Amino acid sequence: MIEIKLFFALISYYFVMFATPGPNNAMLTASGIKFGFKRTVPHMFGIPFGHVIQITLVCFGLGTLFQTYPFIQLYLKWLCFFYLLYLGWKIVGSLSDSDKESGRPLKFYEAALFQFINPKAWVVALTAATAFFPSEENFLIATVFVAGTAPFVCIPAICIWALFGSSIKLIIKDRKIKKIIEYLLALLLVITAVIIVID
Repeated sequence: MIEIKLFFALISYYFVMFATPGPNNAMLTASGIKFGFKRTVPHMFGIPFGHVIQITLVCFGLGTLFQTYPFIQLYLKWLCFFYLLYLGWKIVGSLSDSDKESGRPLKFYEAALFQFINPKAWVVALTAATAFFPSEENFLIATVFVAGTAPFVCIPAICIWALFGSSIKLIIKDRKIKKIIEYLLALLLVITAVIIVID
């Protein structure tokens, strides 16, 4: 039997990890500004889908692979670093030109696949599978508990960031202010990329 205090501890952990700034939330904010909330929904749902697969794989032993071969995580960090730099570069100029139909939001599968190069997502998966896995429970039930709880917390937590971005899009019409926001978002992505590599 899974204890209720473990359930609430897992929910609290997930909420803190999913709601705090990171690559996913910076990308959702930028997408909300550029494309609006409705067009960002597939991106938003792809993130928890990727997390569920990731957490399940870690429960089934992928975490051991990372412990045995730590260089794999190093490669993932650098992949994420360059991808975030690329996104930062793409953001500059994109929001102030939001009237022009250029670019597109991330698709469902792209957002899901991004989790596999997102170091923060791997930290979430590894910690959840080690710190909150009810080892006395049946293995499959325990895995469903740890992985299945994630989307119910993730979706409302990350939804805030997409809503924030789309609110900015609706409120701010001035091109200069949009330009400042896009540079700030690009800078946030670069800072996130640097933190990921030096962490």
